[in-house]
Order: sequence, then structure tokens, then C-alpha cells
Amino acid sequence: MARTQAKDHGAKRDSILDAAARVFAQQGFDRASMSALAEEAGISKANIYHYYDGKDALLFDLLDSHLRDLRDRLMGLDLSSRTPPEKLDLIATELLLAYQGADNAHRVQSAGMAHLPDEQVQILKDYQREMVRLVASVIRENAPEVFNDAPRKLRAATMSFFGMLNWHYMWAGGAGEAERRVYAAHVADLMISGLKAL
Repeated sequence: MARTQAKDHGAKRDSILDAAARVFAQQGFDRASMSALAEEAGISKANIYHYYDGKDALLFDLLDSHLRDLRDRLMGLDLSSRTPPEKLDLIATELLLAYQGADNAHRVQSAGMAHLPDEQVQILKDYQREMVRLVASVIRENAPEVFNDAPRKLRAATMSFFGMLNWHYMWAGGAGEAERRVYAAHVADLMISGLKAL
């Protein structure tokens, strides 16, 4: 008979992922041990193996959860009744609010994919591509005359938008919701002003 899952399984898994994000961000994936991960999570090493058979599985689950949740949050936005500038502002705001409390996972994402097999990297990159396509479509809406026949220029603008948001944690990682909303509006305004200049 299959063993039933504990009622707090999901909560413990989330706790392990949070601990893994901290340890991987501080020590790096190569130096982090399962013992250190278990200690950070406040559980025994044997117990952590109940959830994950090794660091690789833990790393993938961490990045998969982080990027899938981010993708779902963006793709779930109702943009239908908004103007193109309002759409860009909303996307920027959602991204920064989603990053709140996820600085460690964000750091791990930067270097973590190099440690995963190609098929898992593909899954993670697919999440990223969906978000990039959404943002690119909204940026194009804001300046169709600039981007309709200029895919390389559109990609550069899209990556610049993500860059301004993705590195926010480097200088304002502890920012609260109000500050994040202000900065998101600033990024959207910068992008739209820049598009008009083009």
C-alpha cells in the first residue's frame, strides 16, 4: 500500500525550498551540501531525502516553482481593457511584486540552470519565453511604427525592460510594496518615453 502524504507535506516542501534558496544563494550550488540544506530548513538530513533524492532535484524544483509561479502570475493578468501604457505599467508592477521575498531564488536562477540537464533547462526556458513574448507584444503595442518590422530592436527593448526590473534586488532588495510600485511605474515611463523618442 502506498504511503499517504502528510497533511503538512506542502508546507514542509515550501520551507525546504526557501532554505535551499538561501543556502544556494549564499554558498553556491557546488559548495552547498544536503546537510547544510537540512540544517537551514530545520529538519534532519534523512527527512530532506524524503522530499528530494539530491541537490539536483531540489534545485530544479526551486527554479521550476519560482519561474512557473512568475509565469502564471503574468499570464493571468487581465489586460483586455487597458491602454498599452497601462498594460506595461501593470506588467512591471506584477513582476516587482512577485519578486518581493524571492531575492534568493532570483539569485540562484542566474547561475543555477548551468547545473541542470538540458530537458529541465528547456522547461525553465519555456516559462521565460512565454513571459518574454507577452512583454514584447505589449512593447510593440506601445510603438508599432518602431517595432512591426524590427524584431531585433523589439528583442533589445524587451530585454532592457526585464533588465531594469530583474536587477532591482541588487540595490533595493528590501523594498516594500509601495516602493516597488513606484519603481515599476518609473520603469514603464522610462520605456514608453524612450519608445516615443525612437
